[in-house]
Amino acid sequence: MTADDLACRAETLREQIRYHNYRYYVLDDPVVSDAEYDALLRELRALEEAHPELVTPDSPTRRVGAAPGEQFARVQHSVPMLSLANAFDEEGMRAWRDRALKLLGDDARLAFVDEPKIDGLAITLTYVDGVLVRGATRGDGETGEDVTANLRTIPSVPLRLGSFAALEGEQQPYAPPARIEVRGEVYMRIADFQHLNEQLAAAGEKVAANPRNAAAGSLRQKDPSVTARRPLRFFAYGIGQIDGPRPQSQWGLLQFLRALGFPVNQDARRFDDFDDALAYCREWMARRDDLEYEVDGMVVKIDSIAQQEELGAVGRDPRWAIAFKFPAREATSRLLDIVVNVGRTGVITPNAVIAAVNIGGVTVRNASLHNADYIAERDIRIGDYVTVKRAGDVIPYIIGPIVARRDGSERPWTMPATCPVCGTPLERPTGEVAYRCPNFGICPAQITRRIEHFVSRGAMDIAGVGEKQVQLFVERGWVQDVADLYLLTAAHFDGVEGYGAKRVANLLAAIEESKNRPLHRLIIGLGIRFVGEVVAQILADRFGSLDALAAASAAEIDALEGIGPAIAASVAEYFARPEEQALVEKLKRVGVRTTAAGPAIAPRGESLAGLTFVITGTLPSLSREQASALILAHGGKVSGSVSKKTSYLLAGADPGGTKYNKAQELGIPLLDEAGLLAMIGANDSGHAAPPATDSTTGAPQQLALL
Repeated sequence: MTADDLACRAETLREQIRYHNYRYYVLDDPVVSDAEYDALLRELRALEEAHPELVTPDSPTRRVGAAPGEQFARVQHSVPMLSLANAFDEEGMRAWRDRALKLLGDDARLAFVDEPKIDGLAITLTYVDGVLVRGATRGDGETGEDVTANLRTIPSVPLRLGSFAALEGEQQPYAPPARIEVRGEVYMRIADFQHLNEQLAAAGEKVAANPRNAAAGSLRQKDPSVTARRPLRFFAYGIGQIDGPRPQSQWGLLQFLRALGFPVNQDARRFDDFDDALAYCREWMARRDDLEYEVDGMVVKIDSIAQQEELGAVGRDPRWAIAFKFPAREATSRLLDIVVNVGRTGVITPNAVIAAVNIGGVTVRNASLHNADYIAERDIRIGDYVTVKRAGDVIPYIIGPIVARRDGSERPWTMPATCPVCGTPLERPTGEVAYRCPNFGICPAQITRRIEHFVSRGAMDIAGVGEKQVQLFVERGWVQDVADLYLLTAAHFDGVEGYGAKRVANLLAAIEESKNRPLHRLIIGLGIRFVGEVVAQILADRFGSLDALAAASAAEIDALEGIGPAIAASVAEYFARPEEQALVEKLKRVGVRTTAAGPAIAPRGESLAGLTFVITGTLPSLSREQASALILAHGGKVSGSVSKKTSYLLAGADPGGTKYNKAQELGIPLLDEAGLLAMIGANDSGHAAPPATDSTTGAPQQLALL
């Protein structure tokens, strides 16, 4: 065969294999046997091995690709990957529907799409000119892990987009966009998970707790060939950025994805009536145990993309979608013992040790007992048979004892008088249910928990530092507070088994890198009571530095939108403690950034009061954090999505298409950075100068044309 003949044959084989992948993974309707499919793949592999010049990046034989890397690179999502709010009953679902109608107008007509909520790992896939160029995990929603090499090994993830079917109402197949980000879920079927665990057990390796953990662990393997041996699958359900026309409905979006070659859950349904959508959720709830994969609920979405964009999001949750969580599964087990754990704030928490029991495919040996009052009120005794429940199919806890099964051997339990770790007498503040160890700065358990929280993914995200490492640091006396992490040197690890030069270098590099985490991540890492991601971001945007936050009064903090008196009091009390003031100073001395990017922006008045801004694109000199802080400092509000309530779209270079187009549709004025600064400086008396208006239409005029 000539070179041209060989190239033609290779391309023909690749096209045939892509088509059969589509029939098998997307349509569940194969037209060839496994043996025939394997023969095609073997022929292509032999051809490419004999003629390496014929290999293409998107060839099906490349699914077990790259050599293992040292660690996964970080990927900044161009469009955030949002989470979902939950509803646990039909009343909660109707309340969600009513909130959407209130925002859209009571006369709005709504349609809904129900999609099974698969218990897997959310990912995003980026295609350029139809070819997969990058795949990443959701991460924290803003930043994920680059797992492209591993995703290439999953047969149901297309390496090249096709045009296998036309969209409804169109005669021709839909061509792939020049660039598109596709969101979906990597999961493992229950039967495949059980078979994998049998293989792992036979090989003497650690088995996975459940299909979701097995899928996540398989996808995060350093060696893609290991991932390739795991039975992973993929369902697509949404898109992020797209260069080209965007479907105008969620239902159309699913058909669009399917037409491009993505597997889409065949059990998704569209409904014009909300009661019908709820009925479908109930139907699924009844048949959850008959499914071939784990689901923990149904996702209900408003079908219209225009209505989705108008509703926007609150925090990390879109207002246009909600997860209807299925009731938790229950089981009966024997309560063997009650042990107590010491948390990072000194709270003593009782936990149940139970006889191993399988609940929803997960082996449970420990469960929460909440607090001492909970145990006393329910008369839960050691030795009781108890009902165990997994709340949201995730967190197991004890509902109560089965009194009829008592035989007289059961023993009542009481909270110990002293801390089980440091021996300090426990205290119970008036009005609280929790017992606490007051030995805040010395108790090794509290120190360990605080440092574990500080290094965790949601806080400072220090790779290579986990529970075992933190325990080592504390036991050896190297680390007494979170700032001590930054004083570790290679000399500390001399002679420590398991810590070779390369591992130590990587660990110290990860610690050093964390010094420049965003301010809100540092605030989360401090472990202030009631302060999570959303509150930390509000505080970082408003105050701009730990010093400014520490100097703020409870009243100043309470005045911020989204923060109540309990949170404000907790933050003020935290920074009032001398030991925390000393910690802030120590963090600055060791080089941790305690300010937002650039100089902190102090409050400067109310010149933007009553105005809401949405930010898109890259500004010339201000980061988004700085721009947000500047707007907040002058009394304005910052939103993540454009709606009728948006006053201005603050846009820089390469603005996001969705926000920009929505602003154009609604006639929202556009600002650039100079325009924002002009508004702030336009009126020193504390009131924003009104924007100029078009003399012909009377519409607000852009302060700076983009």
